Amino acid sequence: MPTRIVWNTFLPLAAVVVGASLSFPVAAQIWPGNQPLRVIVPFPGGASTLDSVVRTLAPEMSRALGVPVIVDNRPGAGTVIGVDATAKATDGRTVGAVANSFTVNQTLVKSLPYDTLRDLQPVVLMARTANVLAVRPTLSANTLTELVDYAKRNPGRLSYGSFGNGTTAHFAGEMLKSQAGIFVVHIPYRGQGPALTDLLGGNIDMMFGNLPDFLPHIRSGKLKALGTTYLSRAPLAPDIPTVAEQGFPGFETDSWYGIVAPSSMPRELVEKINAALNRALDDPTINKNLADRGIEKIGGTSTRLGEHIKSEVAKYAKIVRDSGMQID
Repeated sequence: MPTRIVWNTFLPLAAVVVGASLSFPVAAQIWPGNQPLRVIVPFPGGASTLDSVVRTLAPEMSRALGVPVIVDNRPGAGTVIGVDATAKATDGRTVGAVANSFTVNQTLVKSLPYDTLRDLQPVVLMARTANVLAVRPTLSANTLTELVDYAKRNPGRLSYGSFGNGTTAHFAGEMLKSQAGIFVVHIPYRGQGPALTDLLGGNIDMMFGNLPDFLPHIRSGKLKALGTTYLSRAPLAPDIPTVAEQGFPGFETDSWYGIVAPSSMPRELVEKINAALNRALDDPTINKNLADRGIEKIGGTSTRLGEHIKSEVAKYAKIVRDSGMQID
């Protein structure tokens, strides 16, 4: 039977609005009028790397555009509430921050109130972070090959955690199960923090998680790292082999962070926001801030994000179909 996850209601949550640093004057105001640019983040304030990246870039964006940049947190329903608010914005001054769940939900959520490719347009792919497969230190497997061999001999005995159904950690686990031909029990949590706590406590056996958050525990010996999820080794931890190089070519997941706009926003304004974000990403202080946290800046054209979104939608659609997952 397919796994079916049901949200009975999308409970309305009050937005937490925080103004970015408004350091003026600017050489010239290139944003029309004096209304602020609003960036909707579909996670609680301070609770995600996506929120952190947006807040890091907001002050420089504000200087580049010559108007305030306001971060508006609209969490809930696996990011659907925030993204839907972005898609339906008609003020011409609203964009939205998105991550992997943006492309996952296109297939995963049966009654999605917007169309990912039709109702929103790409602005810029800001950054990404690598994920890592970590296991409890008492697990006998010390390599990915040993883990797969153990799982094949003991189907259903191992468990892996995630920070929720439909998250990057969940889909990375399902990808490994599919490609390795193993059965491992999925244990979803409400966030990475509780899942990581249980992994450290030995209550679950393994988990894919954000490399910057897991690395201190790996270095201290509290967790064992069996592989990172870039196709090439992660700059933050070049000593950890990739999953791809250990017998799973093409295995790649990451946590990526982008900005999209309603399809109704004029192209000229999209390009202005793109330019402001690229200026922020190129700022040496910001660049170092991100790099020190294991966040790899990307930037570039809106077309680059558009191609990435289409590729991710197709990739996750296959995983959703193979796993039988569905959210109503």
